[in-house]
Amino acid sequence: MIARRSLGRRFGWLWAAYAVSAYGSGLGFGAFPLIAVLALHAGPAEVSALSAVGPAVGALIALPLAPWVEFRRKRPVMIAMDLARFGVMATIPVAYAFGRLSFVQLLVVSAVVAAAKIAFNAASGAYLKALVKPDDLLVANARFESTNWSSIAVGPPLGGAAIGLFGPVVTVVADAVSYLLSALGIAAIRGRDEAPETEVPLTTDKSPVRAGALLDGWRHILGEPDLRALYLNNMLVSGLIMATEPLLAVLLLRQLGFPPWQYALAFAAPCFGGLIGSRLARRVVARYGRHAVFRTVGTLRAIWLIGLAFVRPGVVGLVTVIVVELAIIINMSLYTPVLATYRLERTPKHLVARTLSAWSIGQQASIAALTALGGLLADATGPRTALTVAGLLILTSPLLLPRRHPTPVDDREPATSSDPDARQPIQGTTPAQP
Repeated sequence: MIARRSLGRRFGWLWAAYAVSAYGSGLGFGAFPLIAVLALHAGPAEVSALSAVGPAVGALIALPLAPWVEFRRKRPVMIAMDLARFGVMATIPVAYAFGRLSFVQLLVVSAVVAAAKIAFNAASGAYLKALVKPDDLLVANARFESTNWSSIAVGPPLGGAAIGLFGPVVTVVADAVSYLLSALGIAAIRGRDEAPETEVPLTTDKSPVRAGALLDGWRHILGEPDLRALYLNNMLVSGLIMATEPLLAVLLLRQLGFPPWQYALAFAAPCFGGLIGSRLARRVVARYGRHAVFRTVGTLRAIWLIGLAFVRPGVVGLVTVIVVELAIIINMSLYTPVLATYRLERTPKHLVARTLSAWSIGQQASIAALTALGGLLADATGPRTALTVAGLLILTSPLLLPRRHPTPVDDREPATSSDPDARQPIQGTTPAQP
């Protein structure tokens, strides 16, 4: 059983820190669109812009951070990113208390949080790969995935109730504090980090932070056909699924008259399906293989989104959203830890942070672009039409999945990004072909 397998005390601290942060974010799930709608009276275009512009700018900010994260010890980076998110999010309740909260401030906070999240995830992925044995990576990723979905299942209903009692920014306070607690948990991990492959002062001409280093993550992803296919598929699926969040916020809260607690329940109840999928991941891979998960489950997670176009008022509409989201989440939670494990297995140590950053930046850019387009379409035709278009487009995503059996490979020999010719091929292959 996954839950009974020990991965060590250091992983336990890392998992606990992640859990605190995840539950804080669960309480604040959808807080920015809710604040925009309820406190600032924003319309569909503004809500979509909030969900699009912030992550897009955050991705641009995170771009030069990738090599910096790669060549630094990972725990201090994770702590710094948690503290940055705590500090910037704390400005929202302060501004609200003094009547100074603005839409621009929400955009700025969203961008900083998005950039810090990308840098944190890049550092934590590299740290996880060094922390646990290769055979335990799927177990560790499944635990993170399970925690993520359980936090979303529990957090939004509590957050919705708290908003109803204490106002629209109370969950932002909880989310901010959770990042502070996460930083303390990571600081409590004993032992020294594994030294990065190269540590070069950023002020020298030999600094790893150069134009080529910024693109090394994408070179690795696009040079591996399996990773490339999974990357393109993930960008399309994630972008279209996340693009529906602000559209549903407007449709359910404004047009169909759902109270905030029902809106939160519609997204929280299906998240218990994430516990099912994440706990099945290891068994499904052992029985059917990784390729079956990528092809079959990767297809199943895409076919349900069109159902959101048929949401109606009242109990029937609420049940429709819950059923659709449940089907999507069960498949996503099974698929995601398998993908995360394969991505780490396929990436050499000296490229992990840059590869994960490139992956996250591409995903954020896709979410931003598709969310912005969805908002413009919703403004012109209505949110229901935009949901229909997203549901139809995502049906094409399985065409991007790899058609052969992906196989993990051993790490390349360590090499710095400033010397591309020093990179060694994997098991006799070239870097551009697995």
